Amino acid sequence: MSLAVVYRLFRLPRNSIIPARYTIQTKEYAGPAIRPGVKKSKKTLVAIEKKVLPVETDVNRLLTHVCGTNIYKEGGEDVELKSDSEYPSWLWNIRTGPPPPLEELDPNTKQYWRRLRLLGLRRNNKERTTRKF
Repeated sequence: MSLAVVYRLFRLPRNSIIPARYTIQTKEYAGPAIRPGVKKSKKTLVAIEKKVLPVETDVNRLLTHVCGTNIYKEGGEDVELKSDSEYPSWLWNIRTGPPPPLEELDPNTKQYWRRLRLLGLRRNNKERTTRKF
């Protein structure tokens, strides 16, 4: 690596009196600088205990509430489910499975062109990985 590139990478002034290799070492870009007489401190890992989350086993509560939606530490209650007629009609038309294939999409939509671009990128990446050189 040339000296000009080092100056540009680390934004050092060109008329710097300090050599670039010393500057890089003291700023610890290449790794921590080893100083004589200073002992290296050992880092100890602290074991983190797993949180045991309470599991709801009451069947009636599972059928009438959305368990786990209470955000308060003290007090509060999970959201209660309503009847189907109280929810908007578009909610029941949401596609929850895999995305539709490209042939089912309308070419006049943005979703079609985004999917086409994604499939093209995947094809190019696959071709690039199978090249010999």
